Amino acid sequence: MTYWLINAPFLAVALAVLVLALWRRAQPAALPWAIAFFVMMILTAIFDNAIIGSGLVDYNDALISGIRVGFAPLEDFAYTLAALLLIPALWHLLAPKK
Repeated sequence: MTYWLINAPFLAVALAVLVLALWRRAQPAALPWAIAFFVMMILTAIFDNAIIGSGLVDYNDALISGIRVGFAPLEDFAYTLAALLLIPALWHLLAPKK
């Protein structure tokens, strides 16, 4: 099983919740999400490279896509992406009705 197959269910759930949140909300707030996306992906790149570069974590080369950002495989960014999709969507879905 590749790391993309492990990530797929998490990304699918996050995307489904996001679609539901967007369906319920007329105008999504794109700018705050874009800023959060940029900041979180940069932080993920920095800290994942530090963790992988120091040898604390390693990936089986046969199970990754081969695309890396520094030491971090592209698949490692899927967890951050899932959180960036899921957390704001849940925030809007669980907000009290006005």
